[in-house]
Amino acid sequence: MKPILRLTIALILITICSSWGFYAHYRINRLAVFTLPAAMKGFYRTNIEYITQHAVSADKRRYVDSTEAPRHYLNADHYGKKPFAKIPQNWDDAAIKYSADTLLKYGTVPWVIQNNYYRLVKAFKEHDTTAILNTSANLGHYIADAHVPLHLTQNYNGQLTNQTGIHALWESRLPELFGNHYHCYIGKARYINDPLKEAFKICQASFKEVDSVLRFERLLNKTFPSSKKYVIIKRGNKQVKDYSVAYSKAYQKMINQMVERRMRSAILAVGSYWFSAWVDAGQPDLDKLIKQPLIEAENKKIAREESWFKAGKLLVLRH
Repeated sequence: MKPILRLTIALILITICSSWGFYAHYRINRLAVFTLPAAMKGFYRTNIEYITQHAVSADKRRYVDSTEAPRHYLNADHYGKKPFAKIPQNWDDAAIKYSADTLLKYGTVPWVIQNNYYRLVKAFKEHDTTAILNTSANLGHYIADAHVPLHLTQNYNGQLTNQTGIHALWESRLPELFGNHYHCYIGKARYINDPLKEAFKICQASFKEVDSVLRFERLLNKTFPSSKKYVIIKRGNKQVKDYSVAYSKAYQKMINQMVERRMRSAILAVGSYWFSAWVDAGQPDLDKLIKQPLIEAENKKIAREESWFKAGKLLVLRH
């Protein structure tokens, strides 16, 4: 990779946020590679830069594809106080009950995860390297989004409770400030028997956290000095208003490291979906798909990164 491109990617990691925040999406996809078994690890490690960089391609599509946005969320509370007892998991059954237009309006992320899963199975079966990489990156993005509590509610940015901006606080500001100190390793990828059921399970777990996300920020806002809540920071060439480090740290403590926990879960889930798709495709030999092996220096660097990840040490992404 050319030095200028490496520098550009590094700056993007620091300065851009969207969805989880580009920083978090990059990290989730990248670290998921280290949860994979030996038979998959060589291929994914060789292509780790591609998997990392394209972790945000799904977000970028929202600017050119008007149908993309609903794929990133599920406004579960539209369906009542106990939505997961009401929403049929099968798409056709849900469309009959609520109409396809309603499902598209209030979000489709669990079904999008299922669809991308089977696309990945197909790509593995066909030994289609490009499709494997693109679908793996996209699948990782949607799985990560399903782990964000605010992607499960109509009050996605606190706009209904006078908390506008909380979306960026939870999924961008906190991981940007504290993500390098999160201990994200929680084990090896596991086989998922039912990808759609698992997607709904992820969404349900995120939905249960919605009340805490909103309630604790309201409490903090009442007690924290208003003059110290925000600061002006530099993003790229612009000066922008953002939550202060002190406010962010206090909020992170109140929600008991929730962002770290959801990131840990997302990393394991992404690796597990990739692994399961490979198993369901008949466990093809991925080493035959490696077009250009890593040079020794890059291989050692990635191996060192993996060892730090598993040990829970400080990990700073560099490209």
